[in-house]
Amino acid sequence: MAISSNKRELQKKKVEKRQEKQKRKEKRKANGGSGSFEDMIAYVDENGMIVSTPPDPVKKKYEVEDIVISTPKKEDVEETALEGHVEYFNPDKGYGFIKHDTTAYKYFFHISNVPATIKEGNKVTFELERGQKGMNAVKVTIIN
Repeated sequence: MAISSNKRELQKKKVEKRQEKQKRKEKRKANGGSGSFEDMIAYVDENGMIVSTPPDPVKKKYEVEDIVISTPKKEDVEETALEGHVEYFNPDKGYGFIKHDTTAYKYFFHISNVPATIKEGNKVTFELERGQKGMNAVKVTIIN
């Protein structure tokens, strides 16, 4: 059975690719050193830089109790009343939004945290409290 010239060329290319691959492999072995696990280990120094030398065991060691893995506790901050105006209020559904005057952020409020006489456009003071979906306005009072 005769092999077509196209098949011979494909076989030649396959053989050449295998030979190239073998040469690259030998080159990596020659340049790569021993290829042992110890050659692949990297260490992190006290400044967070990756180095090839292990850390000095004589240097300062840290106690487990000294390591803090969280956000720092919030210091007691005096909560001052913020000022804004009622931008939207739906008395039927019992909620609305107050727009803060200086930051232009909008805060949700529930009817249970506002006076009964509140309506859109009222100038108000309020405090903030974290709710399920963000900050909510509470302790709302109308400014005359």
